[in-house]
Amino acid sequence: MKEDIVYVIGHKNPDTDSICSAMAYARLRDLQGLAGVQPARAGNLNRQTEFVLEELALPVPQLLTDIYPRVRGVIGEHVVTVPRNAPLSRALELFHLHAIRMLPVVDDERRPVGILFLKKVSERFLVPRQEKEIRRVQASVNSIATCLKAKVLNREESDEVLELNLYVGAMDSATFSQRMEGVDLKRAILITGDRIKILRAAVEAGVRILIVTGSLPVPEEIMALGRANGVTIISTPFDTATTSWLTRLSTPVHSLVSDDFQAVNEMERLDDLRLKLLHTTDPGVVVLDADGRVCGVATKSNLLKPVPVKLILVDHNEISQAVAGADKVEIIEVVDHHRLGNFHTDYPIHFINQPLGSTCSVVSTLYRQAGIEPDRATAGLMLAGLLSDTVILKSPTTTDTDREIATWLGKLSGLDLQEFGKRIFAAGSALGAYSSLRQLILADFKEYETDTQKFGVGQVEVVSFEEFHGMKADIATALAAIKQERGLDMAGLLVTDIVQETSLLLALGSKELPYLMSYPQFEENLYELRGVLSRKKQLVPHLLKVING
Repeated sequence: MKEDIVYVIGHKNPDTDSICSAMAYARLRDLQGLAGVQPARAGNLNRQTEFVLEELALPVPQLLTDIYPRVRGVIGEHVVTVPRNAPLSRALELFHLHAIRMLPVVDDERRPVGILFLKKVSERFLVPRQEKEIRRVQASVNSIATCLKAKVLNREESDEVLELNLYVGAMDSATFSQRMEGVDLKRAILITGDRIKILRAAVEAGVRILIVTGSLPVPEEIMALGRANGVTIISTPFDTATTSWLTRLSTPVHSLVSDDFQAVNEMERLDDLRLKLLHTTDPGVVVLDADGRVCGVATKSNLLKPVPVKLILVDHNEISQAVAGADKVEIIEVVDHHRLGNFHTDYPIHFINQPLGSTCSVVSTLYRQAGIEPDRATAGLMLAGLLSDTVILKSPTTTDTDREIATWLGKLSGLDLQEFGKRIFAAGSALGAYSSLRQLILADFKEYETDTQKFGVGQVEVVSFEEFHGMKADIATALAAIKQERGLDMAGLLVTDIVQETSLLLALGSKELPYLMSYPQFEENLYELRGVLSRKKQLVPHLLKVING
């Protein structure tokens, strides 16, 4: 049974508050005894967050590009397979031992040869039909010997699979000779005991395979005749009835399967598995690992198993901002400080949303409520997220609670609020340091949707607008490409000068946008937003109002 993993994760294009709150809250829930909890991120770190983690000597959380349920999550860790040369009797043992209905047949490297289905095998071997079908044996000398736990006294073939007919010499030799008239003994398996006349007649006639039961001795004259006439002679400890039954089950399993079977990779989505199972008559499919080796079997019952991945969302509560596939797994908690979006769940969950300046502020209150004092590094994490989201406590989103928590975290971490905050913003203020303009725009980009419009706004903090003015034409071109690629009605980049405590908005939208914006237009597509520091509390509510009319 796979243990559940609970990822604590922020929104796509995570900012510092998103990453720091995920790491701090994962630490809190771990201390509270939540099994399998670990922090994660839904996008690349910006340079500001990289600085924070380097400064505090903390590891970068795991990157999850998506969280779609995978086939690997619902199959067992142990898979039962059968080697391609094993006899059918071994396959039937495995069917019974493990109470399974399908069995992958594999080669020496565990790559699939085909699948055995219990229903089809039983129909062929266990349901009586015509006599000639019951007699038919498709097997090799080795598979017969393995099945009968036999000793091969004289071997003419080994792994070659032969089409033979099965006969039993359990009668008077004269009667036997009459019964065998017209039989092609070159295609016959004969089972008998220590009936010397029958043994002699069989090897003289050149029967293909002679099986002697009960481990009874075979006279040397019979052995000599057998060698001379190319007869394979096998000695088994079983009696005649058991030997007859097992010989029919000695067919190598690879002879019973075709290469026309369904397979899925363990990393394929469950949705893809569901489609394959709906469009096949087989009860299941083989699951392969990255090297093409069999690692499981998936049936329709696997689709009913709970997915062993759960989410705790921090710093957002809208699926449109969450890691891809978040709507396909169970979300058990939300910790946020934003407006409520289009979020819903199938079951009741812990939903914590407080009107504070950062999610790290919310997480800090949860530490306090739990009576748990964070260690120095975790306190530093939460302080970094708080200072980043409140622009060193200057943003209008800042509350008295944020200021008090910041002082508390500063004491626990040993960090000076102003000095640490200035270093955080200095680390991420140079626009030209981003690897591309696309990365610059998307580093902290969030999308929003109304009944009629869909828009997205990125934000970047600077210590001067000078560098931005030299790049704004190229930024506009990159912004236009993102707008078209994501099907947005409006796309913008909010450039915030944390020293002057004001912002510029580069926005591309409809022709009516300049008339709706209500902010002074600095030049084409560029608006001056004096005193605006917060996208969440100042810009987005304004845009929602003007876009909705």
